[in-house]
Amino acid sequence: MTNHSGYIYAVATADTKGRELFYVSDCLQRAGAEVVTVDLSTQSVNTPSEADFPPALIADFHPQGREAVFCGDRGRAIDAMALAFKIFLSQRRDLLGVIGLGGSCGTALITPAMQALPIGVPKVMVSTMASGDISGYVGASDISMIYSVTDVSGLNRISRRVLGNAAHQMAGAVLFPVTEDHNDKPALGLTMFGVTTPCIQTVSAMLEERYDCLVFHATGSGGRAMEKLVDSGMLSGLLDLTTTEVCDYLFGGVLACDETRFDAVANSGIPCVISCGALDMVNFGHPSTVPAKYADRLFYHHNAQVTLMRTTPEENVAMAKWIAEKLNRCEGYITFLIPDGGFSALDAPGQAFWSPEAREAFTSTLEANLQQTSRRVIRRLPFNINDPQFARAAVNEFRQLANGGY
Repeated sequence: MTNHSGYIYAVATADTKGRELFYVSDCLQRAGAEVVTVDLSTQSVNTPSEADFPPALIADFHPQGREAVFCGDRGRAIDAMALAFKIFLSQRRDLLGVIGLGGSCGTALITPAMQALPIGVPKVMVSTMASGDISGYVGASDISMIYSVTDVSGLNRISRRVLGNAAHQMAGAVLFPVTEDHNDKPALGLTMFGVTTPCIQTVSAMLEERYDCLVFHATGSGGRAMEKLVDSGMLSGLLDLTTTEVCDYLFGGVLACDETRFDAVANSGIPCVISCGALDMVNFGHPSTVPAKYADRLFYHHNAQVTLMRTTPEENVAMAKWIAEKLNRCEGYITFLIPDGGFSALDAPGQAFWSPEAREAFTSTLEANLQQTSRRVIRRLPFNINDPQFARAAVNEFRQLANGGY
């Protein structure tokens, strides 16, 4: 079974990993896939590259030409080649999937281009770095990271098996693609955390007959993934009800968004209902990972590896100002719903994070800083975010926005 509609791109720095690159290429071809090889070497070598796309050809895609890559400085060369490869790969119209191999430098060279590809295009990265923190390599994309076990340096009884398995994983993804879902329902993005789960489940149940509801875990990467789909035009609206990633971004938590949070909404203009889900907490790992400066704060030990810190009134003021500044740039229809009865399951009467003072600090600051217009409004509701009445209000607001506004 061979797919002739395009190619798998196998990528590595062939000056040091040529044997491994061509071994993977052979495995792919034996599996029935069409493959081309790409060499991202940044060091000058005496022998010409045997890859289908040699380094000089890739380097020519850099905005400043190949001289930006072959500059003699290793760090600058890697950054430049990564950019050149990203541009090169974005222009390939015959690409069915990408498989890369590398150590720290090779992984840094290859994965930015993978991240820029659409969700759903198969992406496999065999890396010596895959057993550590891979968030910088994966980003908000669907890259499959495979730990190489041994260094990617020669073929042996371990590397042959690992590289072969990776090649077969890629071949399987390309030769046996998931059947396209011909569901014509528009797609919505929803953000959820454990402490806002009842809300999102109720919202999804109310909307799923009319919409394809895509729920994103608000872990930093979850929000980025959702906004990447917005930028790609794949979502028709958002119920961004769990914005807790902002807490971690501003106050050093481990599930942080970045400075681009909410930019996709501003750029796209899609209808959006936003709320304060889990803005009552900053996320850390094991208690030993909490910064010393927070030693006297209120904590809730969610489990052995998750420690939650209650946000203060002062922090709620800072969050409200940051969010308002972002949303003031949005020209589409936006409703910001404030659940006066609590921002999470823990921010409820009798629960650990119940704090009317902190909530009011957020609400009054948002009302003072968000520039309300005919398209951008704040609504206060006398419910906890997990109250079914709040979920129903959020759904009704979204339906109104999707039908052309207020």
